[in-house]
Amino acid sequence: MHYSGTIWRPPYEAYSLLIQVTAGCTHHSCKFCTLYEDLPFKFRLSPLAEVKEDLSEASRFYRKVPRIFFTGANPFVLNTDKLKTLAKMAREYYPTVKTIGCFARITDITPKSVEELKELRALGYDGITIGVETGDDKALAFMNKGFQTKDIIEQCKKLEEADISYSFFYLTGICGAGRGEISAKETAKIFNQLHPQIIESSMLTIYKSSELYKEIVAGNWQEENEIEKLAELKTLIENLEITTRIVTDGASNLIQVRGNLPKDKEKLIKHLEYQISNADESSLREYRVNLKHL
Repeated sequence: MHYSGTIWRPPYEAYSLLIQVTAGCTHHSCKFCTLYEDLPFKFRLSPLAEVKEDLSEASRFYRKVPRIFFTGANPFVLNTDKLKTLAKMAREYYPTVKTIGCFARITDITPKSVEELKELRALGYDGITIGVETGDDKALAFMNKGFQTKDIIEQCKKLEEADISYSFFYLTGICGAGRGEISAKETAKIFNQLHPQIIESSMLTIYKSSELYKEIVAGNWQEENEIEKLAELKTLIENLEITTRIVTDGASNLIQVRGNLPKDKEKLIKHLEYQISNADESSLREYRVNLKHL
């Protein structure tokens, strides 16, 4: 199998067949991100011959798979024709595959029309994972995400019109000290206008090789403490009014939260209130600073 660098996937894609179609990130400019620094290039499209070889190899061991996840930071950046070619190739080896997922940036959706998105949906693209991180425009701009909240709403509504489901990554702590609950409330306002299938919340972990670390050293940004991050997550859940699933399955989360909204809202809030009341900042911080890898 052809895999370049560390292969990242959402926790909920654990049982999907992972096929590399791109490596690296086209944006590669978010101040907090260090995920693709082990690659000697910014972004690479896998040669179709490699994708074909990997599908052929996988099919010898796994005859049937319900779902394929195309790896890379944002394979959805590829134009519609390339995505269609990849989907058709996957179906040559797995004709009964039900869905194909991948990571996407909001800006990857922008150039695609609703009709193009419908064509992709017909070929199996569904359950796209988008790292929106926050609904706070100030934080999006500072972290150099490359889009604003109006773009999140506009592009996700296009996905909905095309019947492509999607999930969000929310990054607890992205707004910095003193702004966590503001971030959570602003994010809820955005998310409440949309229909994410899953909200996967990760907690910001800062590594010295990141641009964000340089901003901290320069005195331009201050990190939330660990208890503040828990309070931020609680505020987000309190203000969400949509039907969705919220989870904290990644390694950056020492305290786990899993539930379906709105059914489990009160249970999740009480769980976080208990954790906040009984939390020891130094112990939580020790976990954070000793987290070698996400």
